[in-house]
Amino acid sequence: MGIVRTIPRAPGALPLLGHALPLRRDPLAFLVSLPAHGDVVRIKVGPAAALVVCDPDLVQKVLLDDRTFDKGGPFFERLREGLGNGLGTCPHGDHRRQRRLTQQAFQARRMPSYAQVMSKEIAEAVGRWSDGDTIDVLTDMQTITARTTMATMFAGTADASLTGLLVDFDVFSHGVYKRMFMPPPLQKLPTPGNRRYQQARARLLQAIGSIIESHRARGDKGEDLLSTLLAASDDGQGLSDAEITDQVMSFLYAGMETTAAVLAWALHHLARHPDLEARLHAEVDAVVPDGAPATFDLLPRLEFTGRVITEILRLHSPGWMLTRIATTDTELAGHPVKKGATLVYSPYLIHHQATLYPDPERFDPDRWDGRTTRGRTNALIPFGGGARKCIADTFGTTEATLALATIAARWRLEPAPGTTVRPAPTTVLNPYGLTMRTTARTTSNPAASRTA
Repeated sequence: MGIVRTIPRAPGALPLLGHALPLRRDPLAFLVSLPAHGDVVRIKVGPAAALVVCDPDLVQKVLLDDRTFDKGGPFFERLREGLGNGLGTCPHGDHRRQRRLTQQAFQARRMPSYAQVMSKEIAEAVGRWSDGDTIDVLTDMQTITARTTMATMFAGTADASLTGLLVDFDVFSHGVYKRMFMPPPLQKLPTPGNRRYQQARARLLQAIGSIIESHRARGDKGEDLLSTLLAASDDGQGLSDAEITDQVMSFLYAGMETTAAVLAWALHHLARHPDLEARLHAEVDAVVPDGAPATFDLLPRLEFTGRVITEILRLHSPGWMLTRIATTDTELAGHPVKKGATLVYSPYLIHHQATLYPDPERFDPDRWDGRTTRGRTNALIPFGGGARKCIADTFGTTEATLALATIAARWRLEPAPGTTVRPAPTTVLNPYGLTMRTTARTTSNPAASRTA
């Protein structure tokens, strides 16, 4: 193991509580403060200890060695309770088989078909806005991503229960985060919060089970995600209904929550930077046909739009803090790591290091105009890395780019009077309090409809 290094402790721990208060009050500031104390820093939440990995090279080591640093710890334990043992939450031993089977639903050849559905749903959703509306941006973005996720996953299924699904996923998401910091005995108490969480989860499972049963009964052979999962086979063995339910829960959760947060943050920052907003409008006016939604074939020409999405993924990574479990005694840069230790890594922490990203709090899409980040290829990790990298990364960035381009082509959004926006870290990093007014746009370049 070489030289054994002592792992420094983060300052400010309180008796019994440890660092629970700063993690609840301002977790982002607390995380960003930790690299000043070491490349691996010990924290405590109540009686439990965890090691926060602050160095990007060490984070990469954790991500690439998923056998030694398996998915686990408070974050994934709570997600596994709610989402089941799907691809995003399952342990190493289950992952390879699940990856082979679910990968069939995310092959590159399927993206144009998915994107066609996305474009239609996005256009219909933003077409319901009226000039001068005041909208809750996060809620509207969640509606858009929910509709696109459900339409790509459940072709032919009625969406009458969409509102209920949105409410239940919101309750579930907040419940997961709260339970990360809740001692296990308290999670079983019949408190109002625990009851809401359990009831929302039960309704979600019932709704998804009914949809799966309906698809099987119809013998669907379509191109939607669910039909692909139902047909997936590995040496003649497919996924059971319980396994498919777990996959659907994971994909719905990721598709509805994370992409919505990215879009909401993008609209917020563009409104605060009129020069960048003008560049986005100029690009979409030149590329997207007047009155039509952005489509898959236009993505290569939506370069600045794509850079905006990438910069938001850096600045406000939806998955801002995640955990792993050491499956054996090991070490990180000479720091001893005992079997069973909880490790924390934070894309937000890595993405806000000034040594990697000069002026890290600045919204700057031009960071991604072809330049590298000081030669560090491991400095951008919104989708994780290694064998456990998010299987739907291309799906998500495609949806976000199409949605942002379609919105920008038709609308200009500006903050509503009195709006104060702040980060709201739950399982996803959302913008809290983001209300905006819509102003209809006319295409500044009418030739776009002829040349695109």
